Amino acid sequence: MADELAPGDRVSWDTSQGRTRGEVVRRRVSDFTFAGQRFRASHDDPAYIVKSELTGAKAAHKRSALRRLPG
Repeated sequence: MADELAPGDRVSWDTSQGRTRGEVVRRRVSDFTFAGQRFRASHDDPAYIVKSELTGAKAAHKRSALRRLPG
């Protein structure tokens, strides 16, 4: 799929404090637990672990929640 993200890609996503940006750390293609929450993922519908540029905090998101940033 041409719209897939890879580790190192710069992305942005919504948080309760507003939009933030960071980079993809990992692409997950099977169900997993992150920060005490269960996430569903598959090869057809992967999830991504992202790291905030501002705080260094990590979060898990589906592809639909992430926007690819240039460079």
